[in-house]
Amino acid sequence: MRQALIPVLSVVAALIVIWYVAAVGLNSAWAYNKAERANVELNLSDLVKDTLSQEKPRLPAPHQVAIETWNTTVEKKITSKRSLVYHGWITLSSTLLGFAIGMSMGILLAVGIVHNRAMDISVMPWAIASQTIPILAIAPMIIVVLNSIGIQGLLPKAIISAYLSFFPVVVGMVKGLRSPDRMKLDLLKTYNATRAETFWKLRLPASVPYLFASLKIGIAASLVGAIVGELPTGAVRGLGARLLAGSYYGQTIQIWSALLSAAVLAALLVALINLVQQITLKRMGML
Repeated sequence: MRQALIPVLSVVAALIVIWYVAAVGLNSAWAYNKAERANVELNLSDLVKDTLSQEKPRLPAPHQVAIETWNTTVEKKITSKRSLVYHGWITLSSTLLGFAIGMSMGILLAVGIVHNRAMDISVMPWAIASQTIPILAIAPMIIVVLNSIGIQGLLPKAIISAYLSFFPVVVGMVKGLRSPDRMKLDLLKTYNATRAETFWKLRLPASVPYLFASLKIGIAASLVGAIVGELPTGAVRGLGARLLAGSYYGQTIQIWSALLSAAVLAALLVALINLVQQITLKRMGML
């Protein structure tokens, strides 16, 4: 455990040092501007103190982001509209629904692609082409179209999440289902196994490690989709709404706090997928 923690903590410490140095450098222009208007000279200590305590800095210092995150999570009731827990739950709901839709769609498409030559030729290129469309361009179209037919709230954001998450699942599942070598497939043929038996007894178990690897990517992409889905609608709830509000009023500390919360949420979701993977593989005898 110690050998694993030391490199991680070293990298984190280095990143924090770089962050502080960058904050001083980027915020120094405003500090010098104030000093010039006040006709005073800044020494190094005054410069550092000013750049790390500005109300609306270009780049907030780590401690400013940490304080804002603490104040909007621990110090606020979870039902408060200023609570990051409240906004995080709104985004998480869209993320999980979109991930469930994208995962189901991806697994079904992968099974069809592996077992049907026509789907392999026709569906796979379209799945690849769908990912070349910028999500920022397609998200407003999805929101507008669904709103025009009376579908609002959670589902439009979930569809955007599903759009981003299904492709990694398709690719990973297809790779996993095709991973058994020819010798194993021929062995089942000698046992007169049907395609369904080959799928359940060989292809599906072999695809599990590939599936979980793609699910980790898909859950992170699903969170991104949920946040992006909140941006073009002028949402008032969710982490995307916090980002919008911060950008409207120049609250960079609020923006960075929402970004940090989104990163922590993504890490927790990936860790949860990893935990399920460890349990599943252990029960299957793969660990």
